[in-house]
Amino acid sequence: MTDADATTTTATTVTTTTAAAAGADWQAWQESWDRQQEWYMPDREERFRIMLDMVEALVGPAPRVLDLACGTGTITARLLARFPQATSTGVDLDPALLAIAEGTFADDDRVSFVTADLKDPDWPAKLPYDAYDAVLTATALHWFHAEPLADLYGRVAGLVRDGGVFMNADHMIDDTTPRINAAERAQRHSRMDAAKGEGALDWSEWWQLAGKDPVLAGPTARRFEIYGEHADGDMPPAAWHARVLRDKGFGEARPVWCSPSDTLLLAVK
Repeated sequence: MTDADATTTTATTVTTTTAAAAGADWQAWQESWDRQQEWYMPDREERFRIMLDMVEALVGPAPRVLDLACGTGTITARLLARFPQATSTGVDLDPALLAIAEGTFADDDRVSFVTADLKDPDWPAKLPYDAYDAVLTATALHWFHAEPLADLYGRVAGLVRDGGVFMNADHMIDDTTPRINAAERAQRHSRMDAAKGEGALDWSEWWQLAGKDPVLAGPTARRFEIYGEHADGDMPPAAWHARVLRDKGFGEARPVWCSPSDTLLLAVK
């Protein structure tokens, strides 16, 4: 959220995508999304590796997974590449990102997608299963404010089987360390500015490309009707997430990975 050359090449590919008979180049869109996200999070793949390590350690190599706020299906893609016997249900409300996800996995019967608003208390009723081995999410729930996020954690707890896991990789800000936070932010933005000068796409530029694509223009317009430019919620510290998850029914919860700006928090039912 960086290989500048790769970003520039992918951006060119994406802008020339057409609604020809062959359809959109979904893999190009996946790669373009990855490059844009890596501009913000250069250690993004490391968090996914640790996430899947913990899935394997706690629920085995053939899990039933709920990819929560799945976006383009980033977690699902890495899950299935590592665990071919896994299955995944992706749930999201964003019509543009879901279009990419559905196009990418159209021929894969291990994957299904559900359109649902995670702020709607009845969204779990839309899922194809009542229980999951693992519920996984990354860089998505920071647009929730604390109270609705706590409510969401309660619904997630109801979907995770006994012994199953929930993992959230996201921005979790500790306000008790302002000097560390300021130094980390300055260093990170300096690196991002350098990458931007070499052609990296940011969030707004990526969405501008999507809005110009013949296949994604309509879903992108609907996406902005739903969310606006960007939805900003709360980013409480990891200790808050761990406490709330325990309060909502998980037996254990703690960080299992962190970078200077982000945390992967694991909870076990």
